Amino acid sequence: MRAAVGLWRWRHNPLCRATDLLEAWVAFAAALLLVTAVPVAGWTAGSLSEESLRESARVQRLERTATKATVVRPAPHPKTPGFDPETGRSEDVRSLVVAKWKAPDGSSHTGTVTTRQRTARPGDTFTIWTDSSGLLVHRPMDPASVRVHAALAGSGAALIAGGLVECARRLVVWGLVRHRLADLDRAWAAVGPDWGRTGAGS
Repeated sequence: MRAAVGLWRWRHNPLCRATDLLEAWVAFAAALLLVTAVPVAGWTAGSLSEESLRESARVQRLERTATKATVVRPAPHPKTPGFDPETGRSEDVRSLVVAKWKAPDGSSHTGTVTTRQRTARPGDTFTIWTDSSGLLVHRPMDPASVRVHAALAGSGAALIAGGLVECARRLVVWGLVRHRLADLDRAWAAVGPDWGRTGAGS
């Protein structure tokens, strides 16, 4: 940005080339986009993501039901990493048990599930999430998770937009530099053979 301001100040200098002014305008346009368009892109992406995620969470709450499961007996491998149906999150170690539960339609189910209880004994109860037919599903997304995912989406979109602006600026500057070098080569080719000779105007 300082380079753009400096070039603008000496725009009437006879040594200022047209490509110098163009580079200054490109830098100014890039800075303007970085402070206006990039935040707008991030905010838009975050808002759209949050709206979509909220709708998904609403549908999940309608389709999934919290159900009490009762421990029947420990499973053959009582400790295992994996998905926790009580929280919908991954834990390092959980108890693996055989449990029974009832589906929203009243049907009974028995299966091997995980629980946060370190020592689950027969008869203990814990919460699981099922669909309408009684199959185990993840816990519905909570509002905090929605906000976090939306913020990540907005931040990612802003970073991508900023990267595209900077890449475009660098690409234009690269083209201007190549143009300047080509002009210098042509000028040198015109005066080079007579450089330093008497009467050559050097």
